[in-house]
Amino acid sequence: MTDDKTVPYAALLLRLTLGVAFLAHGALKVFVFTIPGTVQFFESIGYPGFFAYLVILAELGGGAALLIGAYVRPVAVALIPVMIGATLQHAGNGWLFSAQGGGWEFPVFWTMTLVVQALLGAGALAVRLPAPEAVPAWAR
Repeated sequence: MTDDKTVPYAALLLRLTLGVAFLAHGALKVFVFTIPGTVQFFESIGYPGFFAYLVILAELGGGAALLIGAYVRPVAVALIPVMIGATLQHAGNGWLFSAQGGGWEFPVFWTMTLVVQALLGAGALAVRLPAPEAVPAWAR
């Protein structure tokens, strides 16, 4: 049975964890690998270079939105394709992420946590912003 008193806090913990993880990965691409280095890496694995900019923007913007609890459902859904792309990139390396080049189990797990976050919503201590008219009712 689900305890309705603790669900908002479970959603909060998941949201904060996802937000920090996405911010860390976006910052890694900007400050460690550098933006040109990230573009070059994306091209080396067969993705268009401009995808690197989209992923960096998604990770930094999405991570920040998740941390403050803004538009959590649509942000979580928008980040799912980023993680599907990461899963596809790692698919040929085997299952475990400890495999050379990283396996696909971690990106799939991360994808599923985004699905769970989208289903749960923002949870406790989230910024409540007015929903734009274009946002469907389920995402508000």
